[in-house]
Amino acid sequence: MQRRDFLHRVAQLTKGAAAGAVFSSAGTLVAKEKQPPDLVVVDRSIENPVAQIFDSLGGVDKFIGPGYTVLLKPNLAFANPPKWGSTTDPEIIKTVAEFCLNAGARRVIVLDHTNHTSEKVFLKTGLGELLQGLTDVKLVSLDKETMYTEVTVPNGKALSTIKIAKLIDRADLLINLPCAKSHSGTDVSFGLKNLMGLIWERSYFHNSTDLHAAIAELATVIQPRLTILDATRALVTNGPTGPGKVENLNKLVAGTNPLLVDAYTATLAAWNNRSIAPNSIRHLSHASKIGLGDLDITKCNIQKIGS
Repeated sequence: MQRRDFLHRVAQLTKGAAAGAVFSSAGTLVAKEKQPPDLVVVDRSIENPVAQIFDSLGGVDKFIGPGYTVLLKPNLAFANPPKWGSTTDPEIIKTVAEFCLNAGARRVIVLDHTNHTSEKVFLKTGLGELLQGLTDVKLVSLDKETMYTEVTVPNGKALSTIKIAKLIDRADLLINLPCAKSHSGTDVSFGLKNLMGLIWERSYFHNSTDLHAAIAELATVIQPRLTILDATRALVTNGPTGPGKVENLNKLVAGTNPLLVDAYTATLAAWNNRSIAPNSIRHLSHASKIGLGDLDITKCNIQKIGS
């Protein structure tokens, strides 16, 4: 190789490496796989926001395979209208369900352990009617103890064992679909708190142990592959039931680490009329301490799509 050609090749390789390429074992320059962001924040009004989330986080094939059974866990705790912001927007639930089916899933199960009678919840939220035409989507109310199995909580202090929904182990994918709201007992109710809808003994959390530690420890045994948090209508006061003040944040916050999703969402509004740092929310702080993630969102790679 002539010296001039050699210098030109070095310059090209240096330029490529700076642009994110890497050297193969043979010494040739190959494209470096782009790392997905830690969080995706999407404006609800953009076209196909759910598809944008999956594309940004590495593509649908990273999450859904042919014939999959997908569990969607929205917040369906109360028989309230969607405008109150105390439950996940039914249109978002439907959109995610349809996306999963179109991506090759065999069936989608929407499930929750509702606080109010499930029939009233499905009626009042409008979700039952909205999903009627989707034959491969099933609504399940986790209202019988036989629907749960007891599991050990590794290194649990607030929890040693817990009864969780059997369907979790029978499905290929769990997507958490919480809403953003204030909470009288835990300051906020986002993704980690939403997992309590997959357990049988909720009263134990509130009455017999450290609620905040228990929520964190539950997240070590129930681990959604993806969280898409509905922060379109945020119930910022008088949560979790409402009615209260609702702010139209018009955002979906998504990521594979539910703690990061919660931490970011905490910064979007004042909850019960006060700004709360993520590390001041006790169940989030405890979750970070037991190794579920870093609460410092300034270290995160956040992709924002839309206004």
